[in-house]
Amino acid sequence: MKPADTRQVIVDTTVQPKNVMFPTDAKLIHRARERLVRLAKRTGLHLRQSYVRVGKLALISHQRYAHAKQFKRANKALRKLKTYLGRTIRDIGRQIAGDAGLDALFKWPLYQPATVLEQRQRQRGRKIYSLHAHEVECIGKGKAHMPYEFGVKVSVATTLKRSRGGQFALHAKHCPAIPMTATRWQASSPTWKRPSATRSAASSPTPAIAAITHRRATSSGSSPPARNAASPQPKRQMRRRSAVEPVIGHIKSEHRMGRNYLAGQQGDALNAILAAVGYSFSLLLRWLKGFLWLLIAALQSQPKELEA
Repeated sequence: MKPADTRQVIVDTTVQPKNVMFPTDAKLIHRARERLVRLAKRTGLHLRQSYVRVGKLALISHQRYAHAKQFKRANKALRKLKTYLGRTIRDIGRQIAGDAGLDALFKWPLYQPATVLEQRQRQRGRKIYSLHAHEVECIGKGKAHMPYEFGVKVSVATTLKRSRGGQFALHAKHCPAIPMTATRWQASSPTWKRPSATRSAASSPTPAIAAITHRRATSSGSSPPARNAASPQPKRQMRRRSAVEPVIGHIKSEHRMGRNYLAGQQGDALNAILAAVGYSFSLLLRWLKGFLWLLIAALQSQPKELEA
């Protein structure tokens, strides 16, 4: 890859799913009660009732009724689960009252179930979709097979002009808690570094065209050229927007961005960067493999010296 190949880039965002179960109200409420009961037993609290058996039966009933589209019965089972969780929260709150150590220990474990119990389907603001990974966001994709994905948005940049070594990934960054795509673009643009060894201003990457999700903003704040522009160069650049899509596909399917197993927001950032680095290294290894085969073919094609 030449330094001139990095002067213009294409940027697009994708979803990096987290390794969490699909969040439904019933499963979140049931899991929150289980975690509270487990922590209470570990700290020596004696609960009036743990709801282990009846809670599991209520969860199974809710899932079966919802699958059979008997929503009145499913909502009744869901109300039972909410009642069990509320009783457990109040029982623990009464027992830890006045104890500073237990109050500090149960502060976050009690906040999560209370938030899960109060949150509604169409409420604004942050919601809890996973108890062990509270940083997970719900991102609507609008696709029939996968309407929603639960994880974090990741911005990926690649070269506008394909280099001889392949379509390298120049930049990857996770963008948590930023609602608009244009804002994600502006948040990720200033962190780019010059990938080449030269320190001239011409070697730093400048966004030329954004992909479909980024076509309304560039790093300078101006909109990219329209498709019906007079000059043919902007039209060629607009047609190159889709070059970033196969790069994202390879990174997600072959380099572990398709499901993130690392914990926390730091894990989201590390997994995105390492996946992009692994993809770029795979292109380098492919080029070295081809060069090695050419070297072996050249050595074997040389005429052997005649034996004396």
